[in-house]
Amino acid sequence: MKRFTLTSLADLQSLAVDTVIDVRAPAEYAQDHLPGAINLPVLNDAERAQVGTIYTQDSPFKARKIGGALVAANTARHLQGPLADKDGSWQPLVYCWRGGQRSGAFSTILDQVGWRVQLLHGGYRSYRRLVVETLYDTPTSHRLIMIDGGTGTAKTALLHHLSAAGAQVLDLEGLAGHRGSLFGGIRKQQPSQKMFESHLAAALAAVSPARVTFVEAESSKIGERMIPPSLWAQMLQAPRIHISAPLAARSRFLCSAYADLTRDNAHLASLIDHLRPYHAAAVIAQWQQMARDGLWQDLAAGLIGAHYDPRYAKSAAQSPRALQTLHLPDLDETTLAATARELAARFT
Repeated sequence: MKRFTLTSLADLQSLAVDTVIDVRAPAEYAQDHLPGAINLPVLNDAERAQVGTIYTQDSPFKARKIGGALVAANTARHLQGPLADKDGSWQPLVYCWRGGQRSGAFSTILDQVGWRVQLLHGGYRSYRRLVVETLYDTPTSHRLIMIDGGTGTAKTALLHHLSAAGAQVLDLEGLAGHRGSLFGGIRKQQPSQKMFESHLAAALAAVSPARVTFVEAESSKIGERMIPPSLWAQMLQAPRIHISAPLAARSRFLCSAYADLTRDNAHLASLIDHLRPYHAAAVIAQWQQMARDGLWQDLAAGLIGAHYDPRYAKSAAQSPRALQTLHLPDLDETTLAATARELAARFT
C-alpha cells in the first residue's frame, strides 16, 4: 500500500488512479469531498455517532472493537456490491478525515485482495488546507475580466457563449447553484460553503492564469454562499465589460430564464413578499396581481425598473469604470453568440 501526499490542488488533475474513495460517513461526504470522489462509508452516520459516544463515555478499547466489527461488515458489503466488478488492474485512492483508522482499515483489506491501493496522507484535512490556502490565504494570480450589467442582461448566458467560443470562464452562479438574486434559487439545495469552495478551487485550478478568464460580476454573496476573500478582492479590482440592452429585451429574457417561476404562482408570490421592506404595499400588490394574471413581461419590467436597476446603479457607482460598454439591440442567442465571439477574439 502506497501513501500519496497532496502538495497542491494541481496534483488532483494528474492522479494516476481509477477511483477516489471517501470512506467517511455520508454526512461528512455531503458536506464536502475531493472532486470526483465516491462515498463508500465504513461507518454510516449512526454508527459513527455510536462509536464516538462509546469512545468518550465508556472505553476507547471497546469503541475500537465495536468500530472494527462495523468497518469489517461495511467493507464486506462494498466488496460484494460497488467493488464486485473491479478486476485486478483497478487502482483506488482512499481517504478518510485525517488518513487514520477508517481509511487505513479499508485500504488494508483492499490491499490484501490484491489491488494497488494508494492512501491519501493526512486525509480530507490535507485537501481542505490546500483549498483554504488557495481561496483565503493566497492572492489569486488569475487575469479576470468581469461581465457586468443590470438584471436581465443575459450575463450568465453570455458566459456560456464565451466558453463555447473558446474563452476561459468562471461560472460562479453555476458553482453556487443559484442565479444570484432573490428570485435566483435553482430549485435544488445549494452546496455547502465548503463544497462551493471545493468546486471553485477546482475551477480555478483548471484555468490558466496566463489567459483572461471571464467572470460574471456578482455581489460577495450568491444565495447563501460567500465568495472567498482572495477571489473577491481580485473581482473588485478587475476591469469590467458592461452589457446594456433595452428594457423590453431584458424583461423578455427574464421571462425565459425564470420560466420555472411562472409555473408556481404561490412560490412567486412568497418571493415578492420578501420585497415589502423596500416598496410600498400598493406596489407589492400590483406586482402580485401581475403574477396572478400571468403578465410576466410587465412584472419583469416593473421589477427591473423599480427594484433592481436602482440598486445596481448604487453598486455600480462604487465599482471601477467599465473597460467597454456593449449596447446590445436584443438578447437573442444569435446576438449573444456573436458578442461572445468578438470578446473572445479580442481578449483571448
